[in-house]
Amino acid sequence: MTKAVVMTIGLDIAKSVFQVHGVDGAGQVVVRQRLTRGRMLGFFEKLAPCVIGIEACSSSHYWARELIARGHDVKLMPAQYVKPYVKRGKNDAADAEAICEAVTRPTMRFVAVKTPEQQSVMMLHRVRLMLSRQRTQVSNAMRAHLSEFGIVAAIGRGGIEQLLAVLADQSDARVPPDARLCLEMLAAQLAVVKAQILDNDRRIRESARETEVGRRLMEIPGVGRVIASAFVAAVGDPAVFKSGRNLAAWIGLVPKQNSSGGKERLGGITKAGNSYLRQMLVVGSMAVIRTAERHGTRRPWVLQLLARRLKEVAAVALAKKMARMIWAPMTNGERYRDPVVAAVAA
Repeated sequence: MTKAVVMTIGLDIAKSVFQVHGVDGAGQVVVRQRLTRGRMLGFFEKLAPCVIGIEACSSSHYWARELIARGHDVKLMPAQYVKPYVKRGKNDAADAEAICEAVTRPTMRFVAVKTPEQQSVMMLHRVRLMLSRQRTQVSNAMRAHLSEFGIVAAIGRGGIEQLLAVLADQSDARVPPDARLCLEMLAAQLAVVKAQILDNDRRIRESARETEVGRRLMEIPGVGRVIASAFVAAVGDPAVFKSGRNLAAWIGLVPKQNSSGGKERLGGITKAGNSYLRQMLVVGSMAVIRTAERHGTRRPWVLQLLARRLKEVAAVALAKKMARMIWAPMTNGERYRDPVVAAVAA
């Protein structure tokens, strides 16, 4: 009697314990095993090449690269798309079985495996976001503490500079000695965070210029170096998306649907997918809108949209259009062509 060959595996990964659920070509369970981290790679080295499904998470790209190097076909899936296949309860064995079932579905959507370089650039963006929050936190703490002694300043960076000047004046008797000591600690921490943010932004700008795709994306109106760098790192394989609309939907820039009985009911944007890219696109679209309001634009539809909708609604609509514009050069390898200039040339 021949031994059954494992064709598909659902792998539930964690920090130290991994659950394997494998089936053969007929869908019969062949492997149901729990592995430790040390036995993980050795187990798959002994298996014949097969399809391995993994939920996309922080360490999934590392394990995907390791298993691909050993000849397996690894497919990463969003966790929310795997959850409907869990039959009952919540344990590692049930999760692995659900992953094994989900990876075989023809309509399943997969996540491209990122390279270490792409993960490194995304780490730059995540650290940048964390440092920006820390800067805001320290600034707000200084404002709150100084307001207890009747010292307030205007909103914005200029106001923080005024408070730092008050703190630097040792002769100012409004700040008691113990409070001054604590506030000097916060001021030193704020200076360190600001310096780290500048170094981080400098490296992000360099990463955008290093790739040919990033240089082409920066030619799109509203797409700066930060957005270009983030898209090159986050969207590893743009061919995963069949169209620019699919990319916009992945970012969460499409209406939320609650349709039934043939009646369409559309709400606000879904806010699903990559919240960081969505935030950056809205910021870029607001820059385009402000420029159009101040200096006019060669694209009258922007002003027409502003006349019909609120500025925030127009910014989201423009952000969705920018996502489609970004997908095109990333997929076809061409440069951005201004529609007005192209029409005049034609």
